[in-house]
Amino acid sequence: MNKKAIIFIIILTSISLTGIVVTQLFWVKNALKLKEEQFSHRVSIALKSTVNQLLDYKDDTTNTVFMNTCNPGCEMISDNIIASINPESLDSIIKEEFSNMKIQTEYEYAIFRKSDNHFVVGKYNSDLKNIINSNHFTTLSSLWKPDRFVLSVYFPKESNFLIKQMFGWLSTSTVFILIIIFIFSYIILSLVKQKKLSEMKTDFVNNMTHEFKTPIATISLASEMLLKPGVNEMPEKTKKYASIIYDENSRLKNQVEQVLQIAVLDKGNFKLKKKEVNLHELIEFAAGNFEMQIKQRCGKIITNLDASMSTFYADPVHITNIINNLMDNANKYTAEAPEIIISTKNTEKGIIMTVEDNGIGISHENQKHIFKKFFRVHTGNIHDVKGFGLGLYYVKTIVEAHGGSVKLQSELKKGTQFEIYFPFV
Repeated sequence: MNKKAIIFIIILTSISLTGIVVTQLFWVKNALKLKEEQFSHRVSIALKSTVNQLLDYKDDTTNTVFMNTCNPGCEMISDNIIASINPESLDSIIKEEFSNMKIQTEYEYAIFRKSDNHFVVGKYNSDLKNIINSNHFTTLSSLWKPDRFVLSVYFPKESNFLIKQMFGWLSTSTVFILIIIFIFSYIILSLVKQKKLSEMKTDFVNNMTHEFKTPIATISLASEMLLKPGVNEMPEKTKKYASIIYDENSRLKNQVEQVLQIAVLDKGNFKLKKKEVNLHELIEFAAGNFEMQIKQRCGKIITNLDASMSTFYADPVHITNIINNLMDNANKYTAEAPEIIISTKNTEKGIIMTVEDNGIGISHENQKHIFKKFFRVHTGNIHDVKGFGLGLYYVKTIVEAHGGSVKLQSELKKGTQFEIYFPFV
């Protein structure tokens, strides 16, 4: 799948997902609005029922009794409405009606005169303006002069009450939306990851083909030269061509072996043949092998082997391969005059080997991918630096198999440092 197709799928899916979320939010908004209307309707019914019940309490013969039973928290004015309202009865009626309508949230109420907003009786703790401006009210025109007095109710936690009633539906909807977003993100990330993996595998095949073709072509050419008449009569040339065939065959064998080793590592069934090894001896041996290559490029290898305890149990073949891989990378990724510093030091439980170079360095963007299989830092031409992109993956896998760890420090144009830790046990 090409890049344009992936981008098209991501954009199309993102638009669809956004549409689903927007539609869901629209329905939530409408559902909440419907709940508010239903709530207002129930409150209206409860208030009208309260007024109807007040008619039953309207008795001129009990005016004095009702006035004397007003709670300290209520207010009264000199008006004939006071004579017909028992505050305790009003409170009881409102509570009963709200209970019948399943309105189970805090409320404040009051009866006030519309002409000057003067409160007659009620129970409230918040600003009186909240009750005056409340949308939940009914007139007492059936009891007194038309539209002169109003019974108003204010719900401080109305929004919370409505949301709580819808909580089950809202939470379920939210969970489903989050699941869809998670799955969408996972699929997109997997798609991008597979695309990158596909590109790396393609690069790997191209590099492997290129790496294999070179020794094969060299062997073929040397073989042709050996087959020419008269070459056998010249021992020096025969030896030279045979040596070329041998070296290129060894190179090809090492390349094949490297690929096979990675295949074994992926299966996870490789076994380490541990024995007591001296890390300093392995470092000196590897440094000696690389010394000629480095000197040809006017470079040098510096060893600072300061660890007092350099022996530990490990697989010597794999440890040697690790050192060779790190030194080979330090040489390949240094533009000119490579300077490779290999040092060791001890910790309480192990030994640390550091391989540092003055090479081109690794960007922060590439550092998080550098230990992945097939990954190679591109510097323009895919074949400018030889390799399969398997070396550091191999290093990290083998080090961790020994119970150790790998740390990387690098900056572009300032070199790279690999710190390898091996435990003694």
